[in-house]
This record gives sequence, C-alpha cells and structure tokens, in this order.
Amino acid sequence: MSYLPEPGEQPDWVTTLIRPASVSVGLVLLGVSILLAPIVFTYPTFLIAAMDLGVLLLIYALVVLGLNLQVGHTGLINFGPHLYVAIGAYATAMISAESSLAGIALGLPLPLGVAAGVVLSMAAGLFIGATSLQLRTDYLAIVTLAAAEIMVRLINGIQPIFGGQTGIQNIPQPINAAVGNYQTALVVTLLILAGIVLATYGVINRLTNSPYGRVLRAIRADEDAAESLGKPVSKYKIAVFIYGAAIMGFAGALIPMYNGSIAPSFTTIEMTVTVWIGMLMGGAGNNRAVIGGTAIIMGMRLFTRYMQQYSPVGGGFFAPFRLVLIGVVLWAVIYYRPEGIWGNPDKLGEVFTRK
Repeated sequence: MSYLPEPGEQPDWVTTLIRPASVSVGLVLLGVSILLAPIVFTYPTFLIAAMDLGVLLLIYALVVLGLNLQVGHTGLINFGPHLYVAIGAYATAMISAESSLAGIALGLPLPLGVAAGVVLSMAAGLFIGATSLQLRTDYLAIVTLAAAEIMVRLINGIQPIFGGQTGIQNIPQPINAAVGNYQTALVVTLLILAGIVLATYGVINRLTNSPYGRVLRAIRADEDAAESLGKPVSKYKIAVFIYGAAIMGFAGALIPMYNGSIAPSFTTIEMTVTVWIGMLMGGAGNNRAVIGGTAIIMGMRLFTRYMQQYSPVGGGFFAPFRLVLIGVVLWAVIYYRPEGIWGNPDKLGEVFTRK
C-alpha cells in the first residue's frame, strides 16, 4: 500500500521546498537572475524609502539573530552589538575603499575586506568573552557596553585611521555597479539580503534546536547546574560569544557595501537599542519572534516618518514624540507580556519574565 500522509502532515517534497535553505537559495538565485537580466524596475518614489528601510531591517535582523543567540538562548547579556557591527563595517571599508577624503583606503578586493571584518569581529568576541564572561549579568552588560563605546570614541577621534566624522568613502558597491539603476539595485539587494538572513536563521535554528542548543538553555537557566553535569560551560559561552560576534560583524560588513561609505552615525548605540527593543518585544529565545519584533520597530519608524508630514505640530516636537511612542509600546509589551509578543514564559524562566 502506498504511503498516505496523516491529515495536516506535509509530504516530503513540500517540506523540502519550504525549508529555509531552499527558500534562501531561491531568493538569492532570483536576485542574481534579475542582476544579470536586462530588467529595469520603476516604482513610486514613496516606495524607495520603504524598501531602503527594508534593507536596513534585514541588516538589523542579522544583528538581532546574533544577539538572540547570546542573550535569548544562553543568557549572556551583551549591550555592545554595535561594537562588532563597527568592526565589521570599518574593516571592510578600510580594506576595500578605493580612495577616501580621510582615513585608510587600501583598495584591496571586497571579499578580502568582508572576510577581515568577520575575522576581526570574532577576535573581538573571543577577547571580550575570555576576559569578561566569568562576570555575572549586570557586570557583563557594563563591560560589553563600555567596550562598544570605547570603539565609538576611537572611530570619532582617530581621523587618520577611521576618517573621524567624515568617515570613509568610495567603497565598492557590487550590485549598484552591475545594475546601474538604483531602483533595480534596491530590489536585487532586498532579495539577496533576504536570502542571507533566511539562511542565517536556518543555521541558528538548527543549532539551537539540537542537543547543543539544549546545553545553551541549561546554561541560561543555571550554569552551575550545567557545569555539575560535566558540561564545559566556559567553552560554550565563549563559543556562543564568538558566533554572535561573527554574525554581527558580517552584518556590519554589509553596510558599506550597500551605502558605498561608512561613518560613525551608522554604528552608534542607537543600533543596539533598536535590536534590544526588537528582541524583547518579539520574545527573546525565539529566533522567528526576534525578527518579528525588530520588524515592528522598523515599521513604526517608517509609519511615524510619514505621519510627521500630516502632524499639526512642527518637526521639532514630532521627532522626539516618535521615540516616546516607541518607548510607550515597549513599556506596554514588557508590562503585559514580559516574555514578548511571541515569547514562551515556560521556556524563558525568570530571566525575561515576572515568574
């Protein structure tokens, strides 16, 4: 007798098609096909801002996935994601920039710059992890934030190396150079970035749902108990810190590739605040939820940007009001759903809930 799936059970070929790996490859191939084909996209001007914010959302999605691996799954409080983003972005920029008004511009191949950005971010993660992960929660949070802010001050202050406030320009933009049309390049960028984010999500999801992920959750719940069971807690924590730093560094490397330049305004604590809000709003420990929470925050930024032109008050009042609105939404979520919109309080325990 032939095999008949149970009601609601998906056949194997359907499961294969909807796997993150399959969809991510499909998105990247679609983007490359548009890149190589003589297709030109045109759409209303107001969509350009939305799609540009979509690119920023996908970059932030990579950052929040790396942060969630550290915080949501392992309980390692990291208030310095912008450190690794800055390292990845500036290493890529300085190695790959063809010329710049200030700062280092070596003009080497772009893949070398991206690889250097990821490796240096991992090295920073290893250094901070090896020297600070023995600290508990609030002290670790202070150290990670301090390290990130030191990096921000160095970027702003050492102009001969980092370009200061001017930043570094003339960084290769492979998609824009291949297409020549900004609107088409924006579509291709969105498709390829979506494929990269989905592939990263699939890898992290596979990791956190494996026995390795169960060890991470045990460390988050009680690392002393995990160590008493023979698990090398310190090695797990350092490895997770390095994995998260690599993902954040790669996200940083994408910023100059998209913008063609990098400046201190792209790597401030605002990025850390945004991804933390997105993670807490969606539900720490849930890979899909943290991306959803970040999307809500970015959507609110886009919505309030367009609401400003219809506001009866001036921009000087409405601009801070946008931040107040986001703060009120975050407060409401944390008060009524401390585990996040899609979070599971039974799995998170006392770290992110009122239990």
